[in-house]
Amino acid sequence: MSHHQQQFRYSTGVIAYPVFFVLLIWIVFWLQVRFFPAIKTLGVYPQKLEGLSGILFSPFIHADIQHLYHNSIPLFVLSVALFYFYRKISWKVILYGILLSGLITWIIGRPSNHIGASGLVYVLVSFIFFKGVFAKHYRLVALSLMIIFLYGSMIWYVFPVKEGMSWEGHLGGLISGLFFAIIFRKSVAKPERYVWQEPEYNEEDDAFMRHFDENGNFIENLEPEIEDESETNNDPKINYIFKKSKN
Repeated sequence: MSHHQQQFRYSTGVIAYPVFFVLLIWIVFWLQVRFFPAIKTLGVYPQKLEGLSGILFSPFIHADIQHLYHNSIPLFVLSVALFYFYRKISWKVILYGILLSGLITWIIGRPSNHIGASGLVYVLVSFIFFKGVFAKHYRLVALSLMIIFLYGSMIWYVFPVKEGMSWEGHLGGLISGLFFAIIFRKSVAKPERYVWQEPEYNEEDDAFMRHFDENGNFIENLEPEIEDESETNNDPKINYIFKKSKN
């Protein structure tokens, strides 16, 4: 398979997998409302053996349309970011994140039915933020700052500040994301490169980065660079060609 075909498949997966995942939880909700109301009871029941199955099922189950809507948008946005920057470990983060955050919820949760994809959302927020910080790569740090800008207020919901909300699931997701950011810290240090990118990256050659001075201040209008006279002179260049004698 050519590089272009691989890149096309990769680009398609970045959007297709998150769309499929969000579509799946909407289909489950439709089945729950239309045919099988009992689906709603398949969440995590802490400290009960029968409640362990909810670790797998709970991310796909939601109480009402508002609950589903509030989880769908961040789940889609964060999944796209995950598959875009961390393709090689994206499925591991999602699957292991569901398992670990669900297990933590089962251990520390109140005796109730814990449902919803918000635990996974917290896994992704936590992982993407801490991963960017640990990577020490400016693009990933910028992504981390954007995540905090968009979803920073979510940090308050890892505490019991709102009645009827599974703060235990949120806390489990936060801990899980941090854990995986540490575990996978060395496996993917920087985002995947595309085939059209140069093999070596130099921040000095980046048009965006040139707008920052040495103190990190943004400069809107850059002064035009003055070319070296030695490079702009019109002196004729003489090229010597050596050919080996046939004798």
